[in-house]
Amino acid sequence: MRRVLIANRGEIALRIIRACHEEGLEAVAVYSAADRRSAHVRAADHAIAIGPARPSESYLSIERLIAAARESGADAVHPGYGFLAERAVFAEAVEQADLIFVGPPPAAIRAMGDKTEARRRMQEAGVPIVPGGSAPVDDPVAARAAAEEIGYPVMVKAAAGGGGKGMRVVRDRDSLAAALKGAASEALKAFGDSSVYLEKFIERPRHIEIQVLADADRTVHLGERECSIQRRHQKLVEEAPSLALTVDLRESMGAAAVSAAQAVGYRGAGTCEFLLSDDGSFYFLEMNTRIQVEHPVTELVYGVDLVREQLRIAAGLPMRVHPGWLNPRGWALECRITSEDPANGFLPSTGRIEYLR
Repeated sequence: MRRVLIANRGEIALRIIRACHEEGLEAVAVYSAADRRSAHVRAADHAIAIGPARPSESYLSIERLIAAARESGADAVHPGYGFLAERAVFAEAVEQADLIFVGPPPAAIRAMGDKTEARRRMQEAGVPIVPGGSAPVDDPVAARAAAEEIGYPVMVKAAAGGGGKGMRVVRDRDSLAAALKGAASEALKAFGDSSVYLEKFIERPRHIEIQVLADADRTVHLGERECSIQRRHQKLVEEAPSLALTVDLRESMGAAAVSAAQAVGYRGAGTCEFLLSDDGSFYFLEMNTRIQVEHPVTELVYGVDLVREQLRIAAGLPMRVHPGWLNPRGWALECRITSEDPANGFLPSTGRIEYLR
């Protein structure tokens, strides 16, 4: 592996370019018409135009990305996060083009991308999951029966996708039908799949995610990031380590994350998300089969460059992570700054940053 095409833009593209250069690899940027002067285009060794500003005609076009990889002479593709990063069909297209996909196998992406299939796999692997169904529901009568069995309040969740879309909390049977319809409609628009399922709604849990890394020989965890401070199901603050975890609890959750990754034949960097209740019990929520926005939080406290390790693992090399017991050193925080207008219902508000303190 000598030349990597980054199928992304912005901050994550720059992050991957830096890692490529540190690993002695050439980096190929792609850009839409709107991004031709962006920093990632200037930082890369090569840059290929892939189409108009509309993402569906550029960064989401598998055909154009594969064509760019061939044109540039790249032998590997790193998806970054967002766009096509968690699309199994993209990973398959990369492999079918005789290129290396810097990420997990398509089968692992597909298994963890379908939340009902992921729940089934986790049950088989002995990983604790939130009580609920392991199959989609579309019939209101069947959904009402399932909700009564689980016990209110329940959460209606999209079987595909993430980011808080296609989710509704239901506290009584009278609200269930409308929640099913609303969640299914939102999921269809966001992910192209209207499938939803039911699970128990855990009141006021902590949201803990465990970073995992896997090569051909071993799977390890690199501790937790706490992301309990959220709004509209969107993470606002990430912290590592979490004050809520003891050493024993960290190892228990880490072992569950490792089992989850091994259950689907995972390779590379990924994140298992858990809900943690006040009594110390925890439940698998989902797995993000990609590098996360907040990965630097883990890098700072564990001293592991996750993107460089992704590249090494994709090249068939072993990870450079000590095989012994790993402990976090210090604390790290990452905050999401959103551009919104508080006088207009917190709707997105773009513009120039004129003052930064």
